[in-house]
Amino acid sequence: MDPTIHLGTAAVAATYRAFGEREARGSSPTFERWALALSEDDVVADLIATLPAGKRQPNLVFAAARWHGAAGTYASLRATLLDRWPEVQATILARSTQTNEAGRCAVLLPFLAELPQPLALLEVGASAGLCLLPDRYSYRYDDGTALDPQDGRSEVVLPCSLGPGVSAPTRMPEVAWRAGIDLAPVAVTDPDARAWLETLVWPEHEDRRSRLRAALAVARREPPRVVAGDLLETLPSVAAEAPADATLVVVHSAVLAYLDADARSAFVDMVTALPGHWVSNEGERVLPASAAPTPGASDPRFVVMVDGVPRARSDPHGRSLHALST
Repeated sequence: MDPTIHLGTAAVAATYRAFGEREARGSSPTFERWALALSEDDVVADLIATLPAGKRQPNLVFAAARWHGAAGTYASLRATLLDRWPEVQATILARSTQTNEAGRCAVLLPFLAELPQPLALLEVGASAGLCLLPDRYSYRYDDGTALDPQDGRSEVVLPCSLGPGVSAPTRMPEVAWRAGIDLAPVAVTDPDARAWLETLVWPEHEDRRSRLRAALAVARREPPRVVAGDLLETLPSVAAEAPADATLVVVHSAVLAYLDADARSAFVDMVTALPGHWVSNEGERVLPASAAPTPGASDPRFVVMVDGVPRARSDPHGRSLHALST
């Protein structure tokens, strides 16, 4: 065996084992089962190791396999990958993990609402732009707080549990301007693009799938503007379009993991130099070392930061928000 392939196989196995144990466990029995079995299957791991490094992530590979018929058992996943590899590979290379989870707005809202209003909202890694519409959704926090858009209850209702040390927002944010940036924006009017977004939702997460469909329906009535471009190249010019009488807020969720260390550092330098504020919702492993609440920790929850300062931990799909100490 080519030693470089062997090394790639070992890295794939380690990545999938970590995904199964740290991210899928307790959230998706199917993905946990697939990831752990794949980590012990050198034949399939060898195949995945032939992909470009940035295309080997479990979310993308599993979604592509499901796109081509994999379901339920690991035997189904294995057969799909081995028997239909040219088709699966083409899907992996052509598409990306642009999971657009509107539920994350529920954990961002408390921090958006406390900023000077109105807001000029600029999301990087915006995908279809569903998180650019926080004022179009309804929110139900478990402390009894209920917030709705000005025109009444939305068909998208986002529940969120609050742990000790965090408070629900007391108002909806006022968004005066909104725009997004993405390498490959997802057109909310394209049925194929919408179907791919649904495929990216994990198998057992029917609540998220239903919410995605409802959020896409909201977005189709008023498609958010998402500019195609690299965030490091495009952010300054799009930010400059924000109206001067609104508070610029650069926001992102689950984006930094797709940048290498140098690009993440450059992004942090760029966003902190802009006027306004920066609200992020990211995994702890990709945060700057100076900002990580517990460096080296394996907590699967995200960390919500405002202007680079950690404020709370959040469920990756927006289901809960907790103080950093809980």
